[in-house]
Amino acid sequence: MKRTKQKTGGRTSSTSSFGGFGAAKGKEPTWADAVTDKPDDAFVPHSMTKHFESGTLISHIVFGKGLVLSVDGAKIEVLFQDGKKKLAHSLS
Repeated sequence: MKRTKQKTGGRTSSTSSFGGFGAAKGKEPTWADAVTDKPDDAFVPHSMTKHFESGTLISHIVFGKGLVLSVDGAKIEVLFQDGKKKLAHSLS
């Protein structure tokens, strides 16, 4: 029995994209690969009143520099040097 691939309509899941940081599809980048050697102006200050997309580089006042890995409603998962954290953000 042959199975066919289901069409996705050209959209990709926000959890499978990491902003082109050289990671294989489905594999998370390391903090060092995502953040090291990036200029300070590449990082957006985190604020709960801003909306973030997967792949965005952010700076957090406590956790430092990080990469948004996924977006789930009003929460984002961010990879920081000390590990992953879930943070709030705006829905729009």
